[in-house]
Amino acid sequence: MYSINDLKKEVLVALDGVPYRVVDSQHVSLGRGGAVMRTKLKNLLNGSVLERTFRAAEKIEPAEVSRNNMQFLYRDGQNFNFMNQETYDQESVPDSLLGDQSRFIAEGSSVSLLSFQGKVIGLEIPNSVYLKITHTEPGVRGDTATTAMKAATLETGVTVQVPLFVDEGDIIKVDTRNGGYLERKK
Repeated sequence: MYSINDLKKEVLVALDGVPYRVVDSQHVSLGRGGAVMRTKLKNLLNGSVLERTFRAAEKIEPAEVSRNNMQFLYRDGQNFNFMNQETYDQESVPDSLLGDQSRFIAEGSSVSLLSFQGKVIGLEIPNSVYLKITHTEPGVRGDTATTAMKAATLETGVTVQVPLFVDEGDIIKVDTRNGGYLERKK
């Protein structure tokens, strides 16, 4: 059981048998009363956000969410196909369950699928990944006075903004949380 001090960002908890991820938490000390923890919780089953305040004496149950190390094989229409790296079993998951992070999964990359009561509920990938640029326009020579950006299409099909010096065929590091350019691989 978790106390309110354990409710940090990204911790998984269960409320009424439903798994939630702590999105934000703030410890508040009341004048005469005890301390409370104000949290924003994201429902892992349907994506809704709940704001809840926990008193100091409350105990919160950890979520029974399992992580399976999988390798992304290929995309088949609306489904992503993964292979378990330990048992070599394959699993097909609809893209609606995986969320926005699925845009940054390249074929052959390793991910963790989150399962709750035997059902896939989400995906965990690193905060940044290296992806190859498949198409971008050449940069305009001499335009270095500003931090000018241009559109680039990555190997996964997603389009991100990159600096002018980045060319087609380069491998860049992308932030999977917001889709921003981080650096070019040397």
